[in-house]
Amino acid sequence: MSFAITILGSSGALPQHGRYTSAQWLEIEGTHMLIDCGEAAQMQIKRYDLSLSKIDYIFISHLHGDHYLGLPGVLFTLHLLKRTKPLHIFGLQGLDEIITIQLKYSKSHLNYPLFFHTLNPEKTTDLILDEDKFTVTSFPLNHKIPTCGFLFKEKIKPYRIDKDKLNKEVSLQAIAQFRQGNDFMLEGGKILAYQDYTLPPKRSRNYAYCSDTAYHLPIVETIKEVDLLYHEATFINEDLDKAIETKHSTALQAAEIAKKANVKKLLLGHFSARYKDLQVIEAEAKTIYPHSALAIDGETFTIEE
Repeated sequence: MSFAITILGSSGALPQHGRYTSAQWLEIEGTHMLIDCGEAAQMQIKRYDLSLSKIDYIFISHLHGDHYLGLPGVLFTLHLLKRTKPLHIFGLQGLDEIITIQLKYSKSHLNYPLFFHTLNPEKTTDLILDEDKFTVTSFPLNHKIPTCGFLFKEKIKPYRIDKDKLNKEVSLQAIAQFRQGNDFMLEGGKILAYQDYTLPPKRSRNYAYCSDTAYHLPIVETIKEVDLLYHEATFINEDLDKAIETKHSTALQAAEIAKKANVKKLLLGHFSARYKDLQVIEAEAKTIYPHSALAIDGETFTIEE
């Protein structure tokens, strides 16, 4: 089943060099989510043949404009598309006011229920969504204003049935129990052990999204050993003074976080407009963390089972 991230926007504060501001599309086994929503988000969704109507949840990391200014457009377009399914938005305090005041003064009444969920940037980890197949946890980052990262984590999957081991004794009820790791008792009292009829579950996958943040060691424990880490890399180390001043990270710092957390792969993004050629960012990260890649607009990164 699919676990894929499509980059809709990878630029920092300014859209530049063909790059748009922060937005990502995440699909986990048929559930579609938008992570941050820079001003060109819906245009990019259309450009890359994604379906705006499929969005189930939206997560906004913080209230700097380059991370949410595309949200009003997305919401109004969904209204024009006659959406009726509820939409849930997770964001920092004040996001609901920003949206509702636009609805108020445009005298707009959306066709669909809109639910806001306020993030708590003070909690070390906070379970904000518990779906059948995955969970979403928020955690604090270190930026100029309250900012949260997000950890998307699949739940433990069911055992797989070994079809070569099935026989007439094994009913559909027994198979349902085996998939949950339970033995099954036949009418005569005989026990069928689930281990005799199953293969191990497919592995559970995870993805951590760390938007705007200074170098912040406390996140390491939360994102430890994730399959894919997106971490901002606004500057290279040559411009460390700028990173410190703006509470952003350099590519080298992002790589250090990835290395300390022992993640499988690092995605670098939120690039400053000062860099037209991004190879300097990727090259810097790879000096200490070889499994680094650029989050380029339009690219999709799939996490395999």
